[in-house]
Amino acid sequence: MPLELQLSLPLILILILSIKIVMVDAKFGNNKTLGFVTALAGFIVVFISAAFTLTISPEAIASLNAEELYSKGTITYGGFAAYFDMLFCVAAILTILAALPYFQKENSEHNAFYSMMVFAVAGMMLIAHSANLLSLFIGIEIMSISFYVLAGYFRTKEKSIEAALKYFLLGAFATGFLLYGIALIYGATGSLSLPEILTKIAADDFSNTYLTLGIALMLIGLCFKVAAFPFHQWAPDVYTGAPTVVTAFMSTAGKAAALIAFIIVARALFVIDIGQAAEIPDFQTNAIMIIAIISAATMLIGNITALVQKNIKRMLAYSSVAHAGYLLMGIVANSPQGWEGIIFYATAYLFMQIGAFIVLSVLERKTDKNLDLDDYSGISKSHPFLAAIMAIFMFSLAGIPPFAGFFGKFLLFTAAIDAGFTWLTIIAVISSMISVYFYIGLIVYMYFRKSNTYPLEADMGSAKVTLIISTACVVILGIFPSLIINLINNFF
Repeated sequence: MPLELQLSLPLILILILSIKIVMVDAKFGNNKTLGFVTALAGFIVVFISAAFTLTISPEAIASLNAEELYSKGTITYGGFAAYFDMLFCVAAILTILAALPYFQKENSEHNAFYSMMVFAVAGMMLIAHSANLLSLFIGIEIMSISFYVLAGYFRTKEKSIEAALKYFLLGAFATGFLLYGIALIYGATGSLSLPEILTKIAADDFSNTYLTLGIALMLIGLCFKVAAFPFHQWAPDVYTGAPTVVTAFMSTAGKAAALIAFIIVARALFVIDIGQAAEIPDFQTNAIMIIAIISAATMLIGNITALVQKNIKRMLAYSSVAHAGYLLMGIVANSPQGWEGIIFYATAYLFMQIGAFIVLSVLERKTDKNLDLDDYSGISKSHPFLAAIMAIFMFSLAGIPPFAGFFGKFLLFTAAIDAGFTWLTIIAVISSMISVYFYIGLIVYMYFRKSNTYPLEADMGSAKVTLIISTACVVILGIFPSLIINLINNFF
């Protein structure tokens, strides 16, 4: 098999799965189990194919990327893209395992859910493989449109419909900024190819005014996608109104995909490892400082707002906003250490955030019951397993060792300090201290408050697999972070 075909296999397979899942829904729409099995088996196959590409020699991949496929084409290959192919598939597998009992409980099991999940992952994978602003934009839109539909999955619930409509309208508005930014960057450099744009910036062969405006508009669009301040207002409402399992997927895999887009754009526009660049243009310095300010504001606003939330789902939604601020610190660092910090933290965040939302989905009942802090009083006695793993997720999200969240923050904070942004790291530490209050507050409710209500019902079903895997990964990555760090060191 040609090397190019081997490396393209994950993208080819997800394309085939996208077509297959729609055909299954069209022909066997009444068979809900078949849609679940098709999606699950398909994601496992794509995961295996992506894992296989990691065994291919980096030198061989580099030589292939150096040819027309990378310099003049639209996609690239290699460990970075393959790693995120695997991560997106893992997120999808964990989500659909938890979605099966969740939607059965809600009497809302439809094959359309699995179709949208496949399309969303296809968009994410295209983002990770992008070497061109056009393919990057297409990937973002495929992912976003799938999320609009998934957010409104409960068509009879007002909150779900409101979430989908709000997400669609604001998302379409942000897409306009993103597209106009890409157009201006093309006008400034004469290219949509990211390697060519990087070369032109290094050689000072571009229009400074158009490029500056283009970067500003792209930053607005990308900040919306990652839910960064001041473009975060949609996130709490959408995450709260969407089905809980959908929120788990959107706030983790979706955020990781948006951060990948940020990394890809930043590496092309902020001139790193380019020896022929005489000096860094002013627009790059200004852009980095703006992102640093956005990062600081996002961390503070997200955590401070989460303090006053009594609804756990909404609290985690605002917490997700704050974590976008932490992840942006890697962009601010603008270095291989910063990119590595983003990848590690995005991986750790995926498991701990999915796990936390899936615990909520297990205990949640129709009409959004069992989502308030008071509902979780004393559940350590009635559901010790769920209380224990929820406590682990909260400790990890708060950045308390020895869990994965601590080492993710450590890598990002160190990268920011090395880049000269000590002030940003201080704000991040203060923000983390604020978050401890509401994360540990939930643990206090679970273990040190007497239950004022009837014991919550909990039928985990296949969601138990998701919870066990998520908990194991949070603990293992916290104790042995080198398992991921040694792998991603080869990506940059």
